[in-house]
Amino acid sequence: MKTVHGTQDTSRNALIYCRVSSKKQSTQASGLESQEHRCRQFAKEKGYQVDAVFPDDVSGGGDFLKRAGMVALLAYLDAQGGAPYTVIFDDLKRFARDTEFHLRLRRELQLRNARVECLNFRFEDTPEGKFVETVFAAQGQLEREQNARQVRQKMKARVEQGFWVFRAPVGYRYVKSQRGGKELVRDEPLASIVQDALESYASGRFASQAEVRRFLESQPLYPKDTPAGAVRHQTVQRLIAKPVYAGYVHAETLGVGLRQGHHEGLITLETHERILKRMREAAYAPARQDITSDFPLRGAVACGECARQLTAGWCKGKCRKYPYYFCRNRDCAAYGKTIRRERIEGEFRTLLSRLKPTSGLVDAAAAMFRDCWNRQFERAEAAASALRDQARALEDKIAALVDRTVEAGNPRVIAALETRIEALEREKLVLEEKAGRAPGPVQRFEAVFEHTLDFLANPCKLWDSGRLDLQRTVLKLTFCDFLAYDRESGFRTPKTTLPFNILGVNSDHCGEMVLLERFELSASPLPRECSTPELQQHRPGTRREPGHRRTAGPGQGRTGMRRRHDRGGQ
Repeated sequence: MKTVHGTQDTSRNALIYCRVSSKKQSTQASGLESQEHRCRQFAKEKGYQVDAVFPDDVSGGGDFLKRAGMVALLAYLDAQGGAPYTVIFDDLKRFARDTEFHLRLRRELQLRNARVECLNFRFEDTPEGKFVETVFAAQGQLEREQNARQVRQKMKARVEQGFWVFRAPVGYRYVKSQRGGKELVRDEPLASIVQDALESYASGRFASQAEVRRFLESQPLYPKDTPAGAVRHQTVQRLIAKPVYAGYVHAETLGVGLRQGHHEGLITLETHERILKRMREAAYAPARQDITSDFPLRGAVACGECARQLTAGWCKGKCRKYPYYFCRNRDCAAYGKTIRRERIEGEFRTLLSRLKPTSGLVDAAAAMFRDCWNRQFERAEAAASALRDQARALEDKIAALVDRTVEAGNPRVIAALETRIEALEREKLVLEEKAGRAPGPVQRFEAVFEHTLDFLANPCKLWDSGRLDLQRTVLKLTFCDFLAYDRESGFRTPKTTLPFNILGVNSDHCGEMVLLERFELSASPLPRECSTPELQQHRPGTRREPGHRRTAGPGQGRTGMRRRHDRGGQ
């Protein structure tokens, strides 16, 4: 509100109300300034002293009491104690574009001893004047509703053609399209940030939406919701649930279902479906807020006495504070007994270093991954053909359900069939997308598995980076359960994840290759010899002539079995 100090004669005082239909018009155009200029010229010609100007940037339809500028104008009149004022409008459409609220607003101003004057319309307190005023107000409402209907129809047609018509999501921006109008394109580096967040949540790297939120808050370029640099939980929910990031568009309010868009998706539709599945199936507990870089093992190490998770904190000493881990279970024998941070984290570093496999095992794992990669490429075409067949089968199911919907008369049955059809349509889109991908790999083998092999070769390298998010990732990828820690003996045998189990990495067991021969127990009736002739010549300490056959010892072989049987029968 702009206030101008006027004269003491309030009978000739005026207030100006000007309005545009959107915030964009108020910031990128001069509609408000033009209206104010015209109203000031009108007031000068009439000899009015303008006391205040009340601008608004909202639509003309709906309740006028929800407009900030109009609420401020009425409050200003209330504060004057009934002093007469003239309220000036540029046009009758700036007053209200809804017949009901137009009449209500006129009564509210009359109750406050304020009269209305308009540059393009003359208000008259006669039956004919009121009739004309009502007709003009109804005409304004008709134009507004017709414009709204036209906008909705154009937006619906645009979405049906595969274009996004709403505000550009974070990670996209609008550019002029060769197909007419505007279309979305990637907006780097925000597009890569959003892509990383979505793929990490779908793959399980981020166990909860809270971790997605913290990841977005850690990115300086990502737009924040608050001046303090926070991202609201609702923002994360809307972000990960938008199909526009999968390259698809929809508009439920306009009656347009999911369909392929013309813009490039940041993720695949399959990844988007995994995200929705995670949101539906599991409600993950929020991550602890007290996990900081001071104590990266908090929440991952359990007490060796009671199996409860250890907590951590700073204990105040005589001169400074000292970091400790300790158990908070009052029923535990180790309750309140502290463990120095450098001790437990140093022992963990040693434990992690013992999980480092040999270079030969890493090379073997890389060879296995490459072999699987090549075989998958060979099977890609056959898999695409199978996916196309499944999509055609789903199309037949959808057609059958549509026929049943037409024949059904029960609204509940129709609603259930429509829900089922929508689910099948999404499933069919996923299959068509997977079948339409190029049979070759999107990236080279080295680019995909480079970081994976580096981590398997030396998990300590990632831990030594000092970044809390990477250290928490090491804990998730290396161990599948809490690490039990005893104050006397240290860490107990950990339960490692599948990759380290496959590589045969174990800190407490040592082994060596054995001979490729069949082992028989000493009491076995079978002859104790190598399983294959090829291995007999390599068996240490054994030389046999061609055609030689070792005889069974006492109590062995068929003869030994017969003797024992004969003795047992005597």
